[in-house]
Amino acid sequence: MDTVAQLTIVRHGQSTANVAFANAQARGLADHGLTGRDADIELSPLGWRQATHLGRWLATRPADQVPEAVVCSPYRRARQTWAQAADTAATLGSPHPQARVDDRLGDRLMGDLELLTPLMIARRFPAEAAQLAADGLYAYRPPGGETFDDVAARIRAVLTDLNSRHAGQRILVVAHDAVVVAVRHLLDRLSFTDLDAILTGTPIANTSLTRYVHADGRLDLVEFAATPHLTG
Repeated sequence: MDTVAQLTIVRHGQSTANVAFANAQARGLADHGLTGRDADIELSPLGWRQATHLGRWLATRPADQVPEAVVCSPYRRARQTWAQAADTAATLGSPHPQARVDDRLGDRLMGDLELLTPLMIARRFPAEAAQLAADGLYAYRPPGGETFDDVAARIRAVLTDLNSRHAGQRILVVAHDAVVVAVRHLLDRLSFTDLDAILTGTPIANTSLTRYVHADGRLDLVEFAATPHLTG
């Protein structure tokens, strides 16, 4: 079966929600002050810097590593990440493709629990907190939201389309940690339980890269949650 030559998935830079969630959890607060939609959450100042570092790193890649097409989540933080990275790379003399937005690359939908921390869920929706504990993170379906199987189903469709539309090309996807989890579940045939154990030791950091390369008719993982642009 034809596949892309290379598939790289980048998680968006740190968002204002990432900061708010961490602060609320560290201080034991049942409110973080965020309002609006998850899809409209922006990058934090650190997130912008991470995207800039990503762009500088991309500008140093050899020609045979530059993506030939870029596909992005519709969420603002993902679109901002690629816009900043691409602008930075272009300023350094390394133009990169404009991103095509694919709505199926959005983050896991949490429905009525959107933008709520675990403590906020426990306080406002105790029955849902109990159901989450019973089902586990991956199998739980929030009211109006998705399980990870639902996320995997839409990502499977994206991968099928990418392989058909961009066979033999290097593709960069800018999205979310849930998308990276779904891709590993599908391409590496890992259960969500196995993935949870992996993520405990190797979390999917903001602007980290997960890369697959075509070999023997399939895509093989060569890099997971790597941050060479942040640690070099």
